[in-house]
Amino acid sequence: MIQTQRTVSPMSNEGRNTYVIERLTNAFLDLLAEKPINDISISELVDKAGVGRASFYRNFGCKEDIIKRLLEEKTHEWGDEWRKNSHKPLSEQIRIMLSHFETNHSFYKLINDSGLTYLLRDAILGLCGPKPEYDKISAYSSAFAAYALLGWIDTWFQRGMKESADEIAELFKMQGL
Repeated sequence: MIQTQRTVSPMSNEGRNTYVIERLTNAFLDLLAEKPINDISISELVDKAGVGRASFYRNFGCKEDIIKRLLEEKTHEWGDEWRKNSHKPLSEQIRIMLSHFETNHSFYKLINDSGLTYLLRDAILGLCGPKPEYDKISAYSSAFAAYALLGWIDTWFQRGMKESADEIAELFKMQGL
C-alpha cells in the first residue's frame, strides 16, 4: 500500500518520507506544467521542493518514476473496480475507467501534453493485458482488448477529452466490442 499522510504518523520515518514524496511530486508537477521533462533538472526539482538531492534518489530512480508512482496511485482505484466488474460488458468497464480519467482530467492532460502517455500504457497493460500464465486464446484476446482500449484512450486524449466517459463507452458498445 502506498503511504499517505493520512495513514501514518507525521513524526514517523514513513511520515517524513511521505512529506518528502509529496513535496517532490507537487514540485515536479508544477515544473512539468511549465516545461518539458527533459528541461527539468534534478537540482531544479529538489530546490523547488525544498528537499535534499539525496531525498530524491532515496525515493526515485528518475523523474519519470514520480509519474509512475502517481499513476500507480491513481489507477489502483479504478483497477479494483475493473476487477470487481470483470463479469460486466467491456463497455461498462471502459466507462468506469474513463470516468476516472474525467475526474482526474488535469493530471491526464498534463501527462498527454508532456508526451508521457506511454507510462499509462504500462498501467493499462498491467491491468487488462495478457499475462504469461494465460492460455493462447486468453492471451491474444486480452492483448486485442488492451491495445484497442489504448488506441481509444489515446484518440480521446488527442481530441482533448471532449466526449464524456459515457459517450465513449456507448461508442465502444456500438462497435460490438
